[in-house]
Amino acid sequence: MSDNRPSESRSVPRLPPRWFIRLAWRAHRGLFRVTRGSRGLWPARADRWGAMRVTTLGRRSGQERSVILGYLEDGPNLVTLAMNGWGEAEPAWWLNLQAHPQARVQLENGTRDVIAHAAAGQERGRLWERWRALDRHLDDYARRRPTETAVVVLVPRSSVAEE
Repeated sequence: MSDNRPSESRSVPRLPPRWFIRLAWRAHRGLFRVTRGSRGLWPARADRWGAMRVTTLGRRSGQERSVILGYLEDGPNLVTLAMNGWGEAEPAWWLNLQAHPQARVQLENGTRDVIAHAAAGQERGRLWERWRALDRHLDDYARRRPTETAVVVLVPRSSVAEE
């Protein structure tokens, strides 16, 4: 597991400029909107991440906020990384989930209510390794951030109610 701290001695793969990443995600969200959700989401598979739409409650506004994120499945749970194009700041959706952990997730095959938490300890290590298997540069990208990248687990609300 990586300590996710910057390292002077390692060569980090070149990333596209942040404006390009923002433009690509805007186009992705636009495609989702124009097609009324019939395009833009896809299921995770063993060899690739999927795309889901997460709707949170704004920590300051109290308004619903939606974002499309990559995810992988871990049993009934969905797992994503709290990154902001590998920038320093935490993404707004993660700050919203920290304030209000309940959210709604839209997948290609339906919607579910979830409760979010940051993975810690062995759970975080195991899930980080699963992401690394999908992206060989994950540790290099994470080193660009001054803080550890949160591994966010979205647990179905029905599972939490049963415990």
